[in-house]
Amino acid sequence: MASNRLANETSPYLLQHAHNPVDWYPWGPEALERARREDRPLFVSIGYSACHWCHVMERESFENDETAALMNEYFVNVKIDREERPDLDDVYMAAVQAMTGSGGWPMSVFLTPELQPFFGGTYFPPEDRHGLPAFRRVLEAVADAYRTRRTEIDAQARQLADHVRSQVALPAGSIDPERRQLELAAQRLLASFDPVHGGFGGAPKFPASMSLEFLMRSWHRSGDDAVRRAVTITLDRMADGGIHDQLGGGFARYSTDAAWLVPHFEKMLYDNALLALCYLDAFRAFGVQRYAEVAGDTLDFMLAELRTGDGGLAAALDADSEGDEGRYYVWSADEVRSVLAAAGLADDEVGAVCAHWDVTDGGNWEGRNILHVRGPAPPAPLIERARSALMASRSSRVRPARDEKQLAAWNGLALRALAGGVLVLGDDRYLAAVDGLVAFVRSQLLRDGDRLWRTARGGVAHTPAFAEDYADLADGLLAAHAATGEAAHLVLARALIDRLVVDFWDDESGTLYDTSAEHETTVVRPRSLVDSATPSANSVAADVLLRLALLTGEPDYDRRARSILRTVGPALERQPSVFGRMLSAVDRSLVPASDAVVAAADPRTQTAMALRRAVSRPFAPDLVVAGVTSGAATQAWPVFLDKVPVDGHATAYVCRGYACEEPTGDPANAARQVERAVRG
Repeated sequence: MASNRLANETSPYLLQHAHNPVDWYPWGPEALERARREDRPLFVSIGYSACHWCHVMERESFENDETAALMNEYFVNVKIDREERPDLDDVYMAAVQAMTGSGGWPMSVFLTPELQPFFGGTYFPPEDRHGLPAFRRVLEAVADAYRTRRTEIDAQARQLADHVRSQVALPAGSIDPERRQLELAAQRLLASFDPVHGGFGGAPKFPASMSLEFLMRSWHRSGDDAVRRAVTITLDRMADGGIHDQLGGGFARYSTDAAWLVPHFEKMLYDNALLALCYLDAFRAFGVQRYAEVAGDTLDFMLAELRTGDGGLAAALDADSEGDEGRYYVWSADEVRSVLAAAGLADDEVGAVCAHWDVTDGGNWEGRNILHVRGPAPPAPLIERARSALMASRSSRVRPARDEKQLAAWNGLALRALAGGVLVLGDDRYLAAVDGLVAFVRSQLLRDGDRLWRTARGGVAHTPAFAEDYADLADGLLAAHAATGEAAHLVLARALIDRLVVDFWDDESGTLYDTSAEHETTVVRPRSLVDSATPSANSVAADVLLRLALLTGEPDYDRRARSILRTVGPALERQPSVFGRMLSAVDRSLVPASDAVVAAADPRTQTAMALRRAVSRPFAPDLVVAGVTSGAATQAWPVFLDKVPVDGHATAYVCRGYACEEPTGDPANAARQVERAVRG
């Protein structure tokens, strides 16, 4: 089978198109130079490997010889994996949204040779339908306009580029955010809360993990029962829903309905990392054992389904298998009954399991059954027998494809979640996973000591990292340090943040750009401030900088963190749903710093581990957990001064503001000290 230039790429999404008859280019100098040399417009198609409609458009259009011939005749055709190049996705998505009022993937955008967008959309069908023009008709119309109305096209492109640039420009802030803004933000989130099904707004419904994290902080400050109910109802309904894989653990990307029943079946690493941490915090805050179980099964899913042989984590599982969305996950009633009967369950036990997971002859989705919790729970041993039998049967099906690329930012989110599992759940499997993931980062993603690659696959890393990669990996390394006590993780986190500031800081706005001088310049240098599916680089960086200021005593870290928060401050209470992580960073900035340092001769001893876990068990979202050993590179940092093992034994030092508790080697006492510090 003939292949195109994408055959040499590492992105699974690009490789999916390597045998299209389209003369695809990856984004890079070869494509851009050809467009300039031949004065051709570029057709840029942006998507990702787990995107259902991306697959549909490929089958309908990019595999079609007649459509490909039109594309090849008139355009330089470029394929981009949005997960590898979020900078290009952000810039051109802003343009498509300005042109059409909406966006999504696949994104289809036409550029001048100067890389200025002049026409775009998302999915185009092969024939006119549902108010959308046929893709071939779009191609012919755009090509004709470029040939015959070039002056008009260039003017429109310049105008659109100016609009995109105006969206990114912003002045530095001058007023620090206030507690009042956080209270208003919480009230606005509650106003959109669905009291029946949980979540915020209607369908489609996305897990709002960062908003839930902020609301847990809000409840922690206020004790407001309405806030607690919003969090717990949402977490309960999501855990019960079809969005949560009742057999294999983990969560799908979003629910197509308001009740969390019918997911869009793709499973993303970042969603699961964020949700695992959210359930861990809910377990700490509310003491509900089920939240610990959901967190654990989510972490277990990540390790079972996404961990790669080199210790990293792959990006996603596809929504489709055998060409059908959700095929791997859904069941007929006869299939379920047959599997359970073969496993030795009696008829009444089969009936109880089917009632629990809403398995009926008519099905709950397109004649099939999505397992979700609806009926009363049978005894735990019975559910485990049923789950094991159904999992064994499901594993014989054709599995959804896995996007093998390992993204730095998403692995940073996963590192933070796995470290949370070490500290809160006390499972050494997660400790081994943390060690393996840090080793992967150092061996595959780290370059020149303090620089990163964005993506790796099969031992090949490429694309200079973006601001979110530095921020998320530094965040994950701080968590890994808290879990292990290893000073090297803390040193690397600081080095990455220092590099982030040097390469991405914008003095004019007092915030971070998404790109550095290592990235191409298009129509604008992008800057993300809102937390969407993943947290923005600016929100994570603000949070990390505040913690590093405490650990190192370096005032510049605090200054830069507060600069970011001041710039974003005016928008926080108006649009809280897009500032979940940023609101949490603001919350941290408004309280006295608190820390728990465990001093030990060896951070891996059982006592040192027990102390770090004990101080992490209470819900103390502002607490910075750290460790120090004699001779460590961090020993002279202000927070570690004079903190040594007492009588040679691992010792915890719990402090809030300028007041410290008596040093203790007793884990239970250390936990009580943290609880007192939280109340104080």
